[in-house]
Amino acid sequence: MSKHLDTNMTEGSIFRQLLFFSLPLLAGNFFQQCYNTVDSIVLGNFVGKAALAAVGTTTPIINTLIGLFLGLSAGIGVVISQFYGAKEEEKVGQAVQTGLLLVLLLCAVFTVVGILMVPAMLRLMATPEDVFGEAKLYLQIYFAGVSGLMLYNLGAGILRAVGDSRRPLYFLLFSAGVNTGLDLLFVAKFQWGIAGAAIATILAQLLSAVLVLGVLTFTSSSCRIRWKGMRMQKGILRNMLVVGLPSGLQLAITSFSNVFVQSYVNRFASSCMAGWAAYQKIDAFAILPMMTLSVSATTFVGQNVGAGNWNRAQKGTRMALGMATVATVLILIPLMIWARPLCALFNQESQVLDFGVYFIRLISPFYLIANFNQIYAGALRGAGDAKMPMYIMLGSFVVFRQIYLLVTYQCFGTLLPVALGYPVGWVLCSVLLLGYSVSDTSVMKPVYHTLYDIGTCGWRYYWTSLDKAVEEGYPPVYFWRGNDDSMLGPAWMPGQYNDFEKALQACNVPYKRVTYQHAPHAIGTGNGTDAEGWMTQAAAFWEAHTTG
Repeated sequence: MSKHLDTNMTEGSIFRQLLFFSLPLLAGNFFQQCYNTVDSIVLGNFVGKAALAAVGTTTPIINTLIGLFLGLSAGIGVVISQFYGAKEEEKVGQAVQTGLLLVLLLCAVFTVVGILMVPAMLRLMATPEDVFGEAKLYLQIYFAGVSGLMLYNLGAGILRAVGDSRRPLYFLLFSAGVNTGLDLLFVAKFQWGIAGAAIATILAQLLSAVLVLGVLTFTSSSCRIRWKGMRMQKGILRNMLVVGLPSGLQLAITSFSNVFVQSYVNRFASSCMAGWAAYQKIDAFAILPMMTLSVSATTFVGQNVGAGNWNRAQKGTRMALGMATVATVLILIPLMIWARPLCALFNQESQVLDFGVYFIRLISPFYLIANFNQIYAGALRGAGDAKMPMYIMLGSFVVFRQIYLLVTYQCFGTLLPVALGYPVGWVLCSVLLLGYSVSDTSVMKPVYHTLYDIGTCGWRYYWTSLDKAVEEGYPPVYFWRGNDDSMLGPAWMPGQYNDFEKALQACNVPYKRVTYQHAPHAIGTGNGTDAEGWMTQAAAFWEAHTTG
């Protein structure tokens, strides 16, 4: 077994890099989804629709707390991938230690908070009494062993940040097989019911955590875990939280909002709940390509931004979007045709099947719209811009969706507007992100851009477009930006930055573009930042491109 885990994504074919990075990640996510899905299949067939409904109603609660952690884990991965792209091996190691200590602390917090919150959350969702007891039991066992899931995802995130998406797959293949075997043993043979399914899941997740942490302990790569003398680096921790906390809050709050979606579904009794549970499990597999390529885009962009290669980062984003769209179309066709047999995997009752097919055929075509918001948001996180995707997604998936459900249910009281709750949020999110992606602010000025820039900088930045001044014979240009720019920040500057570069290229003007990872809006001589020495570099560039 090779001890070198790294994959450099800053060079080579973009398509091949994304494809070969994504395939193991896709397979890994597939088998990770198998944990809870196998629980649902075994319970739905060997126990009944009430058990299936109980597991289904737990999904938004699990995702609420876990979503926060996954977002933080993504922040850890972004910081590591950028250090790796910049070839700062010492900082990669420091980031790994900092991330691990943070997650170990969160394991204790999530275990206690998760167990204590279970009854209140189930009441909030208006969970029917006939499934309340089993749902409570499943969740409390699940959260008692949630540390296995958290540590595995941390370790897998570290490996993926340095380009290794295969090793996490191997571990999931093994642990998913263990989970399936234990599910059949505990539920079908020992007849432990829903408790057996929960125990099988947490044991399998613990096994995957042990395997991934073992690899990180014994690797010779820069991402090695050194257990002795571990300590947090405050600066690195801050960067992880800056990127990861907005993403984590977005995922957690979005998942929490799904608690209210589930509460509307619960009002249509257990057959509808079971059909919705079947749809959700199928949905989790159907969206895997877009979610996987979103993570791949985050790593790809993170490494290339760290290396200062913004053009390659942009091309990778477009390639990931195209690949996700093609994959989604290929999935939609059989999904629409064989919706009923797929639902029958979970339960064979006619009413349950009718509801499941209804949800699949109504909602799944909107995956083509969801592609855009997932891929583009992933790319923005890789570039260190986590706040704006968070604002847009929270506004679309939480605020707007809840208002929409409240109004439409009060007006109509039917299932159709409830089922459309997800698609309308996806549509709004994609529209807002599309506006945000328009780099030429003279063409389109989204409201949130306007408010952001006016509040910090004033109107003058909207009538200043550097690219408009570029023409043939323009002098050589040395230009830079700092990622710690709190005045202009990621909401405005990258668009102007990229437009200026394109204009220079179009007019064949010699230029050098530099991104400083830890530089503010105004750097002066650069002393005390990683822009130190920029004036010497600029002078050398101009001397090399100036004649006479």
